[in-house]
Amino acid sequence: MAEKIATRDAYGDALAELGKTNPNVVVLDADLTKSTKTNVFKKAFPERHFNFGIAEANMISAAGGLAASGKIPFASTFAVFASGRVWEQIRMSVCYPELNVKIVATHGGITVGEDGASHQANEDIAIMRAIPKLTVIVPADGIETKKAVKAIAEYEGPVYMRLGRSGVPVIFDDSYEFQIGKAVVMRPGTDVSIFACGIMVAEALEAAETLAGEGISAEVINIATIKPLDTETIIESAKKTGCAVSAEEHSVIGGLGGAIAETLIDACPIPMERVGVQDTFTESGKPADLLKKYGMTPADIVSAAKMALEHKKERG
Repeated sequence: MAEKIATRDAYGDALAELGKTNPNVVVLDADLTKSTKTNVFKKAFPERHFNFGIAEANMISAAGGLAASGKIPFASTFAVFASGRVWEQIRMSVCYPELNVKIVATHGGITVGEDGASHQANEDIAIMRAIPKLTVIVPADGIETKKAVKAIAEYEGPVYMRLGRSGVPVIFDDSYEFQIGKAVVMRPGTDVSIFACGIMVAEALEAAETLAGEGISAEVINIATIKPLDTETIIESAKKTGCAVSAEEHSVIGGLGGAIAETLIDACPIPMERVGVQDTFTESGKPADLLKKYGMTPADIVSAAKMALEHKKERG
């Protein structure tokens, strides 16, 4: 069994490490420091941590001001608040003036679990990637999260990074080098392309193992950067395999699946299936039970891959 680390835990540790080497890094939170794990940074650098209380809009506006003053602010809250409650501030006070703010939202997707349906953000990727100038990142595991935190601190411009609450399998090692805007082929294949992000990368790798046992060669690609999208890698894989599946812990509308479909319809129209939350509100429950209920398990990816292959055969 692979070691499991919550990406939010990795974020807290990465922030504390970053604080040691970059004095311009400051951290903002909105009464959720224990949940977002920014309390780790707060303990190490209390004078550079600002808790705004339940005032997320004020937090984002202040982050813009700090960025305009030369600081590198990391502003954190839950994904449901970052994409909903403060959308206007992100658009007008961060992205419109292209300020160097890093919005790192935890508790994305349905694996928020027992925290309840109201806190399960399944629309945030779609909302954020529609805002001009905003880079959108969804790391697959704890190691990729740590590497991404360092990368976005060095990157000049606004970023939205989505993290989770629950532990996820570690799939990378410390030698891994994260690059903004670069997809990673996790497993080469020739029959079907599986494009995944976040926790669904581990699920896709498990699905690929199952498919291999049935004589189907699946290529698994980690799309950690949803925007800007690595269209070159996506198109290259699609042309090779001739059919595709997207897998994300997010609505199938407007997220990774939407971004992949938009790319392929222009450059390489092929049969494609989307695994994710359908057009519905989800409910409270244990993460594993919710993934099963809403069709986001390795078995569901296997089924989607077989359907895509069937459609490819029908097209000849």
